[in-house]
Amino acid sequence: MWPFKRREKPAGLVVDPTGGDPRARALLDALTARDWRTARDVLAGATEPDTRAYLMEVAWKVDGVQEWIGEWIDAEPQSTLPLLVRGCHAVGWAWEARGAAQAQYTSEEQFRRFHNRLRMAENALDEVIARDPEDVTARTWLVTSARGRQLDADEAQARFDEVVKRHPHHVVAHEQRLQYLCAKWFGSDAEMFAFAREATAAAPDGSLLPELLVIAHIEKWLSLSRGEDDEYITAEPVRADMLAAAEKSVFHPAFTPAYGWIPRANVFAMGLHLAGEKAAAARVFDLLGDRVGGWIWNYLGDPATAYESARASL
Repeated sequence: MWPFKRREKPAGLVVDPTGGDPRARALLDALTARDWRTARDVLAGATEPDTRAYLMEVAWKVDGVQEWIGEWIDAEPQSTLPLLVRGCHAVGWAWEARGAAQAQYTSEEQFRRFHNRLRMAENALDEVIARDPEDVTARTWLVTSARGRQLDADEAQARFDEVVKRHPHHVVAHEQRLQYLCAKWFGSDAEMFAFAREATAAAPDGSLLPELLVIAHIEKWLSLSRGEDDEYITAEPVRADMLAAAEKSVFHPAFTPAYGWIPRANVFAMGLHLAGEKAAAARVFDLLGDRVGGWIWNYLGDPATAYESARASL
C-alpha cells in the first residue's frame, strides 16, 4: 500500500552523507581536499548548536583529517575551531578503529587504537572547553566519548547535563545519551525508555527528538530472539508509541525539514515499517523520497538495499 505518489524506481539508491545539503557538501569536499580555509568558513557560518553538530557528523566521516589538521591548528592558534574539528573527528576515528562488532569479537589491537584515539579526541575537546566553556559541540562529543571510555554513570550524566544546560533539546547529545543508557552498553531497558519518554514529552512540537522513542523500541527489538522480536515490535502499545512520536515530530504541522532531519526521518521510516504501520511508514518514505541516510538501516544490512526493500514492501 502506498497512499502517496510513487516515484519512478531509481537505478540504485546511494547513501549521501550530506543529505543533499549544499553546506554539508561544501564541508565534506573541503575536508577531503584538505582545504581548511573553506572548511573554516563553512563551520564559522554555522553557529546554531544543532546545525553545527550535524555538520560535525559529516566531518567525522572524512578519511585522513588527522593527517593534516595540525596545519590548520598551527595557522590559527587562537581559534578553537580546528581543535573542535580534530576532537570531533577523532571520536569518529576511534569508533572506526573499534568496529561494530561486540566486545568479544573485537581484538586487543582494535581496542588499543580505539582508546588511544579517544584520548586524543578528549584532549582536543577539553582544550576547546577550557578556552570556551560555552562550546556546546565540544561538550556533545564528550557525551559520545563517555560511552567509549566506559565512564561511570555520574560522569556520563554530568557531561550530558552540561550540554542540555546550554541547549535543552540538542538532538545529537540526546541520541548519544540514549545509547549510553541502552542495556547493551551501561544502562537498562527501564533507563533507556524512561529517558526516551521524558525527552519526547518535553520536546517542542515538530522537534526531531521524538525519534528517541522509536530508537528505543528498535534497540529493544534487536535484543530479542527471532520470533520474539517481531512479536514485540508489532505489538499494539509499541505501534501506538511510534505513531504518537511521529505525530509529534515529522507529521506535526510545526515540523520543518531543517538540516539534519533526513537521518532522523529515516529512523521513523524504519521503525514504522518494522511495526507494520504501512500507511504511516509510507508517509515518511514519501517525505524522504530517495534520501536514504543515517545509521539506523545498518541494523538491517546494506542501508540502501534495506531502505529500498522496506519502501517496496508498502
